[in-house]
Amino acid sequence: MRLVLQLVARLLVIVALCLGAATVWATIDAYRSVDRATQASAERVSQSLEALYWRELLLRSNRMREQLLPAPDWRTIETMGLIAPGICVQFEPAGAFEKPLCGQSKGIGKMPPRWFAATVQMVLGDHATAERPISARAATAGTVRAIADPDAAIALAWQHILDNIHVALLMALAIALLASLAIAHTLAPAHSIVSALRRMADGEYRTPLPRVRSMELAMIGRAVSDLGDRLALAEEERTVLTRRLLEIRNDERLTLARELHDEFGQNLTAILAFANSIEASAGDKYAAGTEIAQDARMISQATRRIMACLRDTLNRLRHPPAEELGLEASLVDLVDSWRSRSAQPMIQLDLQGDLADISGTVAATAYRVAQECLTNALRHSSAREIVVRIERRTGSENALLVRVEDDGGGDAAKVAQSAGFGLTGVSERVTALGGSLSIARASRGLSVAATIPLAA
Repeated sequence: MRLVLQLVARLLVIVALCLGAATVWATIDAYRSVDRATQASAERVSQSLEALYWRELLLRSNRMREQLLPAPDWRTIETMGLIAPGICVQFEPAGAFEKPLCGQSKGIGKMPPRWFAATVQMVLGDHATAERPISARAATAGTVRAIADPDAAIALAWQHILDNIHVALLMALAIALLASLAIAHTLAPAHSIVSALRRMADGEYRTPLPRVRSMELAMIGRAVSDLGDRLALAEEERTVLTRRLLEIRNDERLTLARELHDEFGQNLTAILAFANSIEASAGDKYAAGTEIAQDARMISQATRRIMACLRDTLNRLRHPPAEELGLEASLVDLVDSWRSRSAQPMIQLDLQGDLADISGTVAATAYRVAQECLTNALRHSSAREIVVRIERRTGSENALLVRVEDDGGGDAAKVAQSAGFGLTGVSERVTALGGSLSIARASRGLSVAATIPLAA
C-alpha cells in the first residue's frame, strides 16, 4: 500500500476514535445536563414558593403557619414556566389527590433506539432526585422535590447527542479531508524520488531530483542523488575494467593461437610425415597390408583429425572474421557454413539497414553474439526454424540490434539462470560496450536479443 494511503487510513482511524470519544462525552454530558436541569428546576420553584409562602403569611397573619400548607395557588402557569422540560416537581407535604407538576415534554426530541436507552440506563443509572426547602428559616414551610421523567430525559439526551454528533461529524470530515490533502501535498516529492530510483534501476544513474522543502525528504533525495553518482562512477570504472579484461583476453587468445600453431602444428606435421614415411617403407619392404603399414595409416588418420580440430580451435581463438571480412559478409559466411552441414533446421538471415560501415569491436561483438546464440540453438534445442535478425537502428537510438529466435521451446528463466561460459562471455562483451543482452520467451521458443550502441 502506498505511504499516502497508509497515512490517510491511520488518520481516518484516529478521527473515528475521536468521534467515538466525542459521542461518549456527549452522552455523559447530556445525562448530567438532565441532572443539572432537575436541580435548577427545584431551586427556581423553591424560591418562587418561598415568596408565595411569606406573602400569604403576612396577608393572613391571623392564621397559623400549619394552616398555610399546602401553599395556596402554587400550581400556576408561572410556576410551570420555572420547570425545565422533562422535569416534574412535587410539593411536600402533598395535598390529597395532588399530582406532580411537570414541564412541557412534547416536541423535545425523538425517542431514541431501545439499545441506546438500555445502555445508558445500565451504565449511568437513574437520575438523582433534587429536594429544596421552601424556606431555610421556616422548616415547616414544606419542601420541593424535583425528578426527571425517564422517557423525557432519555429523549432530551438523545437529541443533545444528535446535535453535538452532527457538528462533530462535520468537523471530523473536514479535518480528515484537509489533513489528507496536506499529507498528499507533503509526500508528493516522494513520487519523484521513487521515479528516480526506478530510472536508476534501468541504468540511468545520474537522475536529477527537484528541490524539496521537507528536511527528511530532502535528505533522502540527496542520498539518492549521491548513490546515483557513485553507481554511475562504479559503472564507468567497471566498463573500463571489462574492456581492459577483454583486451587482455584477446591478447592471450592470440598468444595461445600462435603457440598452438607453432608448436602443435609443427609437431603434428612431423608426426604425419613420419607416419607416411613408415607406411611407405613398410609397403616397400613387406607385403601390402601388413600390421606396420596399417598402424602407420591409423596414426596418419588420427593426426589429420587432430589437425582439423586444431584448425577449428585456431579459428575460434583468432579474431572473428567480422574484423576482416566485415559484419555482413561474415554473417552470411557463418549461416552458409551451418546450412552446409545439415538441411535441418532451416536458418534464415534477416539483415536490415546499412551494415557496411560497421566494423571493429562492434562488428566483432555482434558476430560473437550471433555465433554463440546460433550454436546454442542448434546444439541444445529441437528447433526446426531459426531466425537471425541484424537491424541497424538510427536516430536517437543509434544502436545495432542482434536477435536470434528459434521454435525449439525452452524456459527463458532457466536458460538465463544457467547460462554457460558462452552466453556469459558475449554478455560481458556487450556490457563492456554499454549495451544490454536479454533472454525472453518467443512465440514457440526462445529469443536472445543484444543491443549494442554504435557510439561505442
